[in-house]
Amino acid sequence: MQKSTYNTKQKKIIYNFLLQNKDRLMTCDEIADSLKAEGTPVGKATLYRFLDSLVSLGDARKLSNEDKKCAAYQLLDKEMNCKSHLHMKCTCCGELYHLGCEFMHSVGEHILNHHQFIIDNSKTVIYGVCKNCSAKGGI
Repeated sequence: MQKSTYNTKQKKIIYNFLLQNKDRLMTCDEIADSLKAEGTPVGKATLYRFLDSLVSLGDARKLSNEDKKCAAYQLLDKEMNCKSHLHMKCTCCGELYHLGCEFMHSVGEHILNHHQFIIDNSKTVIYGVCKNCSAKGGI
């Protein structure tokens, strides 16, 4: 993270919000609505520019939704090395889970060995319903 990049009050507000929600993939609208609800509204143009700069610096990821109409962003946790494992996203609560299980590594090896295809873990998200939302009837 380059300190000179986060030099305005609005950028610091956005960065701190993303840091507090680093386990979630969120759209620009979700971020803007949450910041507004917290009493710290930020313009969408500023938000988009800052999110794109974070992505360019490698400090955040940007994933397009299936319909390509909007993208979701997440601050990268450098300690988790998010390029080495898949992710799961709950479609109810938006929570993002790291899927660092040995079985999924075997699946990746199988796909490479039998289908000559390399999975890009940093851009691969499995969508579904988490156990908490499922218990609440979220399916």
